[in-house]
Amino acid sequence: MKLLCDVHISYRLTKALQNFGFEAIHVNQILEKWHTKDKDITNFADKNNYVIISKDSDFKTSFLLNQRPRKLIKINLGNISNSHLIKIFKNNIDRFRGLNGLSTFIIEIDYNLITYFSEEREGFWS
Repeated sequence: MKLLCDVHISYRLTKALQNFGFEAIHVNQILEKWHTKDKDITNFADKNNYVIISKDSDFKTSFLLNQRPRKLIKINLGNISNSHLIKIFKNNIDRFRGLNGLSTFIIEIDYNLITYFSEEREGFWS
């Protein structure tokens, strides 16, 4: 699973994901770094089979309307600490990996619930 962390996601999470065995990069390492437009991030992710991790609701809207980006993890946690966010990812790694084979999906991470949706299946974890 290849993960692309958006601009408001910390480098700490990117590094933790690498330590968990993922190919993970931060948007500041590609294209025009923090100046990269959402559509260009989406194009890069879809072309290179990355899952975008973002707090930006524009990506969710684009997914729901256009199924772009094809794979998205949307974080709905506000100013959560990096340590807490890393723990959430660590505790759900196998679940996230299990969805990677789907052609499109969105995972939403809330405080007490993680939901996922794809045309192929949907569900939640608490």
